[in-house]
Amino acid sequence: MTESPQSVSRGTASGYPVVWKVPPQNRNFTGRKELLDKLRKGIVGDVTAVVAHAPEPVQGSKALHGLGGVGKTQMAIEYAYRYREHYDLVWWIPADQPGLVRSNLAQLAPKLGVPGSTMTSSEDAASAVLDKLRSGEPYRRWLLIFDNADEPEDLLPNIPPGPGHVLITSRNHEWERRVGTVAVDVFTREESVQFLGKRMRRSLSGADADRLAEALGDLPLALEQSAALQTEAGMSPEEYLKLLKERTSSVLDEGKPSEYPRSMSAAWELSVNKLKEQLPEAMELLRCCAFFGPEPIPRDLFRPVKGPVRPVVAELLADPLRLSRAFKRLGKYALIRMEAESGEGTVTGARTVQMHRLIQALLRDGLPPATQDEIRAEVHSLLAGAAPGDSADPANWPRYDALLAHVGPTRLADSERADVRGFALRILDYLMASGNYDVAHTHIERFLERWIADSGPRDMSVLRAQRVKGDLLRFLGRYDAAYELDLATLTAMRDVAGDEHREALVLRNGIGADLRGRGLFVEAREHDAESVELHRAVFGPDHARTLMAVNNLALDHGLNSDYRSARALLEEAFTTAQLAESAVSRGTVLNLWAGLSRMTRLCGDYVEACDIGEDALAYGQEQLDADHPRILLVQKDLAIARIRLGEAPEALEQAHDVHARYVRNFGIDHPGTLAAALCLANAFRVNDRIEEAFRLARDAMDRYPSLYGSDHPYYFGCASNVAVLLRVRGDLKGARELNERVIEGMKAKLGGGHHYVLTVAVNLASDLAALGDL
Repeated sequence: MTESPQSVSRGTASGYPVVWKVPPQNRNFTGRKELLDKLRKGIVGDVTAVVAHAPEPVQGSKALHGLGGVGKTQMAIEYAYRYREHYDLVWWIPADQPGLVRSNLAQLAPKLGVPGSTMTSSEDAASAVLDKLRSGEPYRRWLLIFDNADEPEDLLPNIPPGPGHVLITSRNHEWERRVGTVAVDVFTREESVQFLGKRMRRSLSGADADRLAEALGDLPLALEQSAALQTEAGMSPEEYLKLLKERTSSVLDEGKPSEYPRSMSAAWELSVNKLKEQLPEAMELLRCCAFFGPEPIPRDLFRPVKGPVRPVVAELLADPLRLSRAFKRLGKYALIRMEAESGEGTVTGARTVQMHRLIQALLRDGLPPATQDEIRAEVHSLLAGAAPGDSADPANWPRYDALLAHVGPTRLADSERADVRGFALRILDYLMASGNYDVAHTHIERFLERWIADSGPRDMSVLRAQRVKGDLLRFLGRYDAAYELDLATLTAMRDVAGDEHREALVLRNGIGADLRGRGLFVEAREHDAESVELHRAVFGPDHARTLMAVNNLALDHGLNSDYRSARALLEEAFTTAQLAESAVSRGTVLNLWAGLSRMTRLCGDYVEACDIGEDALAYGQEQLDADHPRILLVQKDLAIARIRLGEAPEALEQAHDVHARYVRNFGIDHPGTLAAALCLANAFRVNDRIEEAFRLARDAMDRYPSLYGSDHPYYFGCASNVAVLLRVRGDLKGARELNERVIEGMKAKLGGGHHYVLTVAVNLASDLAALGDL
């Protein structure tokens, strides 16, 4: 697949769109010509659906609806292949789990040229993708396919208006009220006969095909099951029809749920019974697959693992040849599909196993509750065994994304096993690291509700999940709520595991961040000083976790205007990181390097600060994406150092670039964006572009309270910059009044001897002198 997002008038030379992610085409697809023509005309005609609470109508949206097994998904796949030359982008999005829709959209970000998409949060990347699609840049001819959507309200916010097309498959008739719809029914008799003749790959009389179609109600999925069984078992139509009649009566006697088509239940049971006769161990593998979600399952997940696995399945997992034979038999009976995965965000060369949700439901419902619990525990073992170790490493994210689709359907939250909960917690860490905060919030709440009910509020897995929830609250700017939760969790952790437990130390770092976020710089320094000593005692002085704790303490010293102590700490930690035998992440090294540049500048050594900052930036750009938040922070600090050094034009160019990239990647209200806006305002000021400086600084001042409150030191720092610009613009009285408010607020928050307070006092003296009041 071509990587460049450049706009083209047609797809690639291969006949496929430039951007393409669609399941493989069904070589046995049959008929549906009128429905496909109707669908094409509806989409091309820009059918408009007015969406409640949406500012714009959704153009070109079309929904396919019908009962399970009629072939909605296959028809959508066929539409994508048949009309692929009319699109430059076609993207398939499983929609049965609404919380995962945005992460699937986010995978489009690098294909659309979204800057920094590999390091941007999934939420921000998905929003950027929707903006790109709305604008038609770089592609106007796009098609999004949302497969198996349920409630319109869950999906509509993620359907972009714009020049492209949207196709939705659903069993929910509510879509008829929202978008243009095409109702998909069972095959016509002619289509059924044609399909059977193509699928069975042997001579079949028209009469036999008609009788089979009649008995199976022309349901495509049931016809597929029937053809597969007859082909693989060498069964004649007469034999099959006889068995089907017997089985259908039994199904009626057993009172199968009405949502399962009778023909489907009977056809399925014939295939299953034959499988039991020929290869019983394959039947147990099929049951295992039935307890995953309906999304693709990584094939290499099926291997020997720790944890409970039924003996028959354990033997299969330990014997690759038998396992392969069992999967092959399941595929021949059309009970599963095995495909090679391709496309963005997949593991290169990976294969997947997928099972229709209707077959899964039939299998599960036919088992007693105790057996269901046993197999579900087996699936949990396979999921836990397939998870990579470091969930924060972007290289592992495609794997975690594939596993995430099965967390809800497998009822992972119900397990009380330590290894399964450990996997669940790694899923949360992955979601947080990748910035998928909405999905993280959903799973955190689900895990906590169930785990507290099962194990009580002081269980270690509960406390670890609460620690992640505190991280989430902090990332969302809810510092008070994060602090209260973190403090309560730490108290419980100390009682349960002691002060020196790894999780307690991780949580301590979070509390320090909470205190800084609340503007309590003195309290943060006291807290982090104790945390550093504990880290050194537990991990040693050169461990990566200890170095991060030192970095946080240095940050506290800087915020308390003790710049020389902060610089000394960072110099020592940076040297230790370079010599450390244990692994220290690139991010930790860059944090220390950037902090050292900042504290050197605050100590007044502007030349050295620029030198260190340039080295840090060069290192970061070698290691990380150019729009990674750490890179942007280094670049912003370097621009400030250049302002102090008097390199005004260079500082302005750099400040302008970093601010634009913050806005583009994180939005205008992100804390980093506001800090970059102040940097750019100061760069404008030293380049005598006063009005631009004032507008930018004033806008930032208006935005700060929504993040931190109006009594936070960061807000006062922003306001003091605005006061300087008021004086330069000639509003001496306004500058004086603002500085008076700022200095009183800062004294109350930081004390009279803080560097911030002294700086504002100098500015206020300048105001008074200019007014003749000094």
